[in-house]
Amino acid sequence: MSILESGSAARAIDVDRALATVSTMVRQDTRTETPQESSVVLWVRDRMDELGLDTHLVPAGGDRVNAVGVWRGSGGGPSLMFNGHVDTNPVTEGWTRDPWGGDVDGGYIYGLGVSNMKAGCAAYLEAIRALREGGWQPSGDVVLTFVVGELQNGVGTRAVLDAGYRADHFVNCEPTDLTALTTHAGAVMFRIELIGSTRHMSKREESADALAAATRLLPLINEMSFSGAADRDAQVTNRAHIGSLRAGLGRQLLQTRPPQVADVAELQGSARFGPGQNAETVLSELREVTSRVCVHGITGTVEELTDGGPTLDQPFHADRDSLVVRTVNDAYGLLRGRTQPTGAIQPYCYYGSDASLLQHVGGMPGVVCGPGGKYNTMPDERVSVEDYLDAIRLYAMTTARLCG
Repeated sequence: MSILESGSAARAIDVDRALATVSTMVRQDTRTETPQESSVVLWVRDRMDELGLDTHLVPAGGDRVNAVGVWRGSGGGPSLMFNGHVDTNPVTEGWTRDPWGGDVDGGYIYGLGVSNMKAGCAAYLEAIRALREGGWQPSGDVVLTFVVGELQNGVGTRAVLDAGYRADHFVNCEPTDLTALTTHAGAVMFRIELIGSTRHMSKREESADALAAATRLLPLINEMSFSGAADRDAQVTNRAHIGSLRAGLGRQLLQTRPPQVADVAELQGSARFGPGQNAETVLSELREVTSRVCVHGITGTVEELTDGGPTLDQPFHADRDSLVVRTVNDAYGLLRGRTQPTGAIQPYCYYGSDASLLQHVGGMPGVVCGPGGKYNTMPDERVSVEDYLDAIRLYAMTTARLCG
């Protein structure tokens, strides 16, 4: 495996071409659940065709498709799957650069979704290109998956798994600033309704103010941790957050009478939990905390908030001593001359990712490790050029050492 026998050899990549690849992917508007979401999937499929991979389009519902490319091994070695999503979040206020410019400037690549997570997708495409052009041949299959709909509870990766694609190991390339994330949270969305009793402000003392109760509840929830964590890494993933608070008159939450005490308040939020914990116990503990503000005429209910579709509710966990984690650790050490941070790394451990599906539905061991993260999902989203190029090298070295 001469191309990537050492860290110094791994640095021999075509930098201009690698930057052109990620910029081209960013320039395609693939906001989730829009008609153009799959455009970059077709572009990536064509690039994998050019590399001679065995390529397939996997339907993901409606007009949405995923791209899968398989580099067939000679036989006898472990197989490896790379996984990443090409759909992006919406554009928010505050951008000073073209969200679809794909600009490379001042040591960064800019654009919507470059961190979450087109840089990771481009990196493993370029890693396989470097290996093939260098004449290296795997013993085990290398499977590249480019999916849509990760932001809709992983519908793209679910479709890939339903189509039967598997490997002995996986690397999910969500942004972790190239740390090795071996535990991340499961998630449950919830809705809390508080009911009180209204009065005019002149008789406020006779009311049961749902809005006031909601403001007392909010910090209690934001400070929560949950019972039953399997280990310290699992406990680290615990977090609850209220992202929406509305109050008013009646269940319509009418806001036309500010002098009147609000008798209904609605809070919506999300909780994160780790191995050993589950959505049911989290909801139970949310109910207990909510009961603390249900005094003086206030009543409250807590329910799981779903859209009726599948949920990504299970945490991801990998054994730090597994072959794929150790291989990624070793590649990072060769590249950067230091130990790779590994474990339930904050803040990435609060994310959800398709790694949960790959583990729990696909039955595969793996690790989450990708470029970007620091400037993830924010105005002027960007990824360090150095991290992106090192991701290519890391993925190439991991492939060569694991599948060789």
